[in-house]
Amino acid sequence: MAALAEPCAGVSSGSSDEEPVPTAEEELAAQKREARLRKFRELHMKRNEARKLNHQEVVEEDKRLKLPPNWEAKKARLEWELKVEEKKKECAAKGEDYERVKLLEISAEDAERWERKKKRKNPDLGFSDYAAAQLRQYQRLTKQIKPDMEQYEKQKKDTEEFYPTSNSLLHGTHVPSNEGVDRMVTDLEKQIVKREKYSRRRSYNDDADIDYINERNAKFNKKAERFYGKYTAEIKQNLERGTAV
Repeated sequence: MAALAEPCAGVSSGSSDEEPVPTAEEELAAQKREARLRKFRELHMKRNEARKLNHQEVVEEDKRLKLPPNWEAKKARLEWELKVEEKKKECAAKGEDYERVKLLEISAEDAERWERKKKRKNPDLGFSDYAAAQLRQYQRLTKQIKPDMEQYEKQKKDTEEFYPTSNSLLHGTHVPSNEGVDRMVTDLEKQIVKREKYSRRRSYNDDADIDYINERNAKFNKKAERFYGKYTAEIKQNLERGTAV
């Protein structure tokens, strides 16, 4: 009996040490669970990354909102100026003319487009009021002034009261040069010619119908004719023929 019990005990102990073999269904379920866990970890990492990027974007947006409204234009302008300065230094180091190098880099299409843009611009904005017209004329005249530095230095040395004080009396002491007088006369003649072009009277047509009582009324009638003439032409003709109802 003891001999039979020993082999039975050996069999039972060997079977208890062996691990159970998983079935095909259990392996498939384990693979699905591992895939779901892997996807969950990936989604968790993506969520953390999105949260981090959102926080960075909020911080950057807050910085942009605190900047001046024209900061982008100023920044672009400063970057362009830095590039120009670097290009100038580079040209100076090579002994080249920056303006010439800049013109060589401009394409023919860009040059033509800029020329067309310049031609489209109209510097004469027309008459708005007398103050604006006077300011434009003053700016035009001052741009034409070319100071004579030699004459300036001469007056500075010869004139005792070149720097006047409150006690200085300079009225009637200045004598203009002949060149200055000629320049003034030439400019006045140009102004007269230009004024005549703008204030020329329109030619009078003797054959035109007289339907006004004074010049102001004539201008009003011309305006009315320009806007409403095509609508009232038939009525006017009937009135002239006497066939109007």
